[in-house]
Amino acid sequence: MTTTSPVESSARTFVPKIVPLTVVATAVSAVLWKFGIGLHPWPGFAALAPLPVLLIAPRVSARVAFAAGFVSWLAGAFPYWHYFLDTVEQPPLSAIGLLIGTATIYAGLIVLTRSLIRRGCRAAAILALPSGWVVMEYLVSRFGPFGAWWSLAYTQSDVLPVIQIASLTGWLGISFLVMLVPTILAALIDTATPRRTRIRCAAAGLTASLAVCGYGFWQLSAATGPTVPVGLVAVSQPEDFVPVDSPDGRDMITRVVAEVERLADHGAKAVVLPEKSWRATDSTLPTLATPLTEVATRRNLHIIAGLLLTRGGTSVNAAIDYPSGIVYEKHYLVPGLEDNLQPGTTWTQVPGTTWALAICFDLDRPALVRANHANDATLLLVPALDFRDDRWIHSRMAVLRGVESGVGVARAPQLGQLVASDPHGRLLATSDTDITVTRSVLAAIPTSTGETLYARYGDWFAAAAALLFALALTAAFGAYRAGKGLPT
Repeated sequence: MTTTSPVESSARTFVPKIVPLTVVATAVSAVLWKFGIGLHPWPGFAALAPLPVLLIAPRVSARVAFAAGFVSWLAGAFPYWHYFLDTVEQPPLSAIGLLIGTATIYAGLIVLTRSLIRRGCRAAAILALPSGWVVMEYLVSRFGPFGAWWSLAYTQSDVLPVIQIASLTGWLGISFLVMLVPTILAALIDTATPRRTRIRCAAAGLTASLAVCGYGFWQLSAATGPTVPVGLVAVSQPEDFVPVDSPDGRDMITRVVAEVERLADHGAKAVVLPEKSWRATDSTLPTLATPLTEVATRRNLHIIAGLLLTRGGTSVNAAIDYPSGIVYEKHYLVPGLEDNLQPGTTWTQVPGTTWALAICFDLDRPALVRANHANDATLLLVPALDFRDDRWIHSRMAVLRGVESGVGVARAPQLGQLVASDPHGRLLATSDTDITVTRSVLAAIPTSTGETLYARYGDWFAAAAALLFALALTAAFGAYRAGKGLPT
């Protein structure tokens, strides 16, 4: 007597409706991706976006499943096209490579998941998508030009209990969770899933949820170190980088000093200004240094000024601490936009403190923040410059870096969002900035009280994900060799 597997039986009854349902699943997934990722995502949507395609994939051919995954991701991520080309002025081939490449990988992982489901390897199927995606994100962060900019982790930045996992796993652990949710839900919803497997999936999902949330709330209740009152200031200015000795440059200095005086009256011990606020050379730098040194010394605080500094024919993107005059040079320069600048290589702390300096794009690199923490930094003071439309996402990347390494972050961008956050990612003060207005905030930022697991061991979770993905591939190959389930 011939027996029929649950998947085969389900597939036969599903055939008449398969085409419209595939189209609908692809469209719904694309909409969820559109709102779930991007420059200001809605947190829950990213975790649901793969679900429609995952549910349809086992009932269609591998080619159709690949097409559904590819189209849904690419359609949802397409708004990035304008950002890459027009906002950050990247070459078209770079944008095409990133969008098409990630769509292809995502679609391939959907096909792998489909194959594992059809061959009865449910556990491997649940882990294939999240582990494979994490491996991809890690490789992009190591070998791509933008560091850890491209990640699903930032979609959850507003969900404080969830992002605490970054202190253990770094940003990759959050991306794993985002992709794990839909694979577990697909196993629970799919009627072809055996009852015993469904119970196991529900138990595993519940256990993971309780563990993540429990750890998150425990972290949020933990004590932090002493607070540092930090002011963040972005004064109105012309659109181009302003020569420090020009009338506009001198006027900006006068207004900065007035803001520093006001913040000092409210207890500020550090004031951070935006990246590239002025342009200066060795000969013109005293125009800025003299008044900032005077007010910093008189009010017993530190001022971190961002500027383009040219010395001996070499230009750097600098952050200078006053009154000490110590200079930090930005390590990671934006491809294309900063090709004319020389990157820095040294770490810089404000003298007599454990406050480290960094600049904007530096915080897209988790390793840089870990290195500062290894040098005993407990607070990051970060001049920055954004592009208006990425004000939310780029500021939240910096906040997540603080959670990973357990440090407070004070980030002051022009054309972005002033953000002060504690070592657990709580936003203590925020304000949108623009060159047409002056904005400032003051926050008492708690400093680090210890070392996080991620700060000590780095990207260990990438290796764990690679192992899980290798096991999923091994299960798929073994099932294929054994001839289990339906042909793919």
